[in-house]
Amino acid sequence: MPIIKSAIKRMKQTGVRRDRNVAVKRDMKLAVKAFAAKPSAATLSAAQSAIDTAVKKNVFHKNTAARRKSALSRQAKEAGVKLSTGKKSTAAKPAAKKPAAKSTTAKSTTAKSTAAKKPAAKKTTTATKPAAKTAAKKSTAKK
Repeated sequence: MPIIKSAIKRMKQTGVRRDRNVAVKRDMKLAVKAFAAKPSAATLSAAQSAIDTAVKKNVFHKNTAARRKSALSRQAKEAGVKLSTGKKSTAAKPAAKKPAAKSTTAKSTTAKSTAAKKPAAKKTTTATKPAAKTAAKKSTAKK
């Protein structure tokens, strides 16, 4: 048991991190076992998602995750699992069109608000100053 304050704190932090990492690994292993027991597109997706989560939380290196996901996809191919494309079809739910009157009023109000703004003030540089001012400065400098 540590005596130094910082070592005690470090031990507590390590314990919390270990518990978190073990939980992530356990979830990942359960998802992979579920896929091995019943190969389907849904269980494959869940297993790959669990592996990605482990990488996101720095439990696994990204190359380890790639290797594991590759092995899962190889098993899926051998089992004859049809992979879904991941795109959701919108044919079941047609997009509702907004009334044209509302969209035109929204555009006209934004046009009015941008027209009411003042243009930005121009900054003068030494190259754009009138020659008379520079000549006056030179004459005062000679005196």
